[in-house]
Amino acid sequence: MRFIRGLSKETIKMLERIYKQSKYHQVRQRAQCIKLSYQGYTIKDLIMIFNVSRLTITNWLDDWDTFGLIGLYDKKGRGRKPKLNDEQKKQVKQWAKESPKNLDVVIKNLREAWNIEVSKETIKRTLNLFA
Repeated sequence: MRFIRGLSKETIKMLERIYKQSKYHQVRQRAQCIKLSYQGYTIKDLIMIFNVSRLTITNWLDDWDTFGLIGLYDKKGRGRKPKLNDEQKKQVKQWAKESPKNLDVVIKNLREAWNIEVSKETIKRTLNLFA
């Protein structure tokens, strides 16, 4: 049996506040999970309450033990990495200025210059960043 132990009154109040006010659903879940574990709910109970795997619950508890309140939040660097770096984005903007009606030219230039395959939608999103 694994439980969170030794939470101060201030920490419990902070967890309650995060649970009620955080704009991130996962953060609210994690805060509630920590609080329930402190109250004596088993990992099996928490799995049923939050409808997540045992590994997820143990990761939440491990992150709490290691990082405290910061462990409730997602770490930086999650998600897909951008295809184009800042220099390439500037060059895409320049190419788009040269041929604003034909993004196929920009795609061709990217392929030739850096061997990068992108869609027209990616080019449009890149150009919208500069708008």
